[in-house]
Amino acid sequence: MAQHSAKGHGAAEGHGHEVHGGGHTHGSFKSYTIGFLLSIVLTIIPLVVVLNGMLERTGTIVVLLVTAVLQFIVQLLFFMHLNEEEKPRYNLMTLILGLVIVLTIVLASMWIMAYNGVAH
Repeated sequence: MAQHSAKGHGAAEGHGHEVHGGGHTHGSFKSYTIGFLLSIVLTIIPLVVVLNGMLERTGTIVVLLVTAVLQFIVQLLFFMHLNEEEKPRYNLMTLILGLVIVLTIVLASMWIMAYNGVAH
């Protein structure tokens, strides 16, 4: 009896994703288009706010931070396909570790500068 392998057979059924070597899925054209449009909108919003001076400094910073976080989420979901990853989630664990390291460095630097009179 011959055994058949399902590896390398074109497209995954019913999901609109293409399967390439190793069983990795990639987003559909619709997914990339939605992600691209969201990225454009999330880039234009802070640009318009800053260029037109629509808000005071604190409001502008809040808009920049909120749109940056939303942009980060769009990139992870629509382009890096973090929500489609199968177990174990090594990419997610690596991302979280990287964020912890970056936040630690940034917050510690701000704390040091604030107490040494640099950030006034």
